[in-house]
Amino acid sequence: MKILEVHGVRKSFDGQEILKGIDLTVEKGDVVAILGPSGSGKTTFLRCVNFLERADAGTLTFDNRTHDLHAITKKEIAGIRQKTAFVFQSYNLFLNKTVLENVMLGLTTGRKIGRNEARERAVRALTRVGMADKLESYPIQLSGGQQQRVAIARGLALDPEIIYFDEPTSALDPELIGEVLNVMRRLAEEGMTMLIVTHEMEFARSVSNHVLFMEDGVIVEQGSSKEFFEHPKQQRTRDFINFILKVRN
Repeated sequence: MKILEVHGVRKSFDGQEILKGIDLTVEKGDVVAILGPSGSGKTTFLRCVNFLERADAGTLTFDNRTHDLHAITKKEIAGIRQKTAFVFQSYNLFLNKTVLENVMLGLTTGRKIGRNEARERAVRALTRVGMADKLESYPIQLSGGQQQRVAIARGLALDPEIIYFDEPTSALDPELIGEVLNVMRRLAEEGMTMLIVTHEMEFARSVSNHVLFMEDGVIVEQGSSKEFFEHPKQQRTRDFINFILKVRN
């Protein structure tokens, strides 16, 4: 079942076109890895489809309703965000609140859910990411990997239809990356629909079922993960894969 479809997404900053007409269709349960060199427009694209940036042009279809990305209203954005979640690379946790309070906040404030239900949902989400023993801890007492798992739990507690991840491991020390990727791997196995901007090629190869490779604001190549990694069609794609895997090894 189609859950998200975007067409012709364009975005410029200070006269420089960053996105030059991006199209993507996402089915329920898809794990889409968005790859590409720095500056290719990956994060800008993700932010445009979740309205953290307003696109200059393009359409987005979600829940069988099509929206003009440039003219979409605040009310329409709020409605879509009720069914999506966004995980940032920098955690964005409130340092003066406990782990439990951080996850509850979006439910009590953003969704107007009662505290008892919010607490139950927050505990369930934190349990899913292996953080049930840290409910009363503060972010400063946690490792970077643990903080990112709390950020993922905050998104899961919203019961989203789709989660967007913006390079969720890029701020982590190498030894902490695995714990976050393992959580995301389990979510994929549970059928969570995810769009993931990442540089983790092995993770993208083993977990995603669809890959989008971007450069200079356009899609160079996209397709099934198996085809993308085993039989890339474009020379630029082959060069990128080989370079990244060489650096990682």
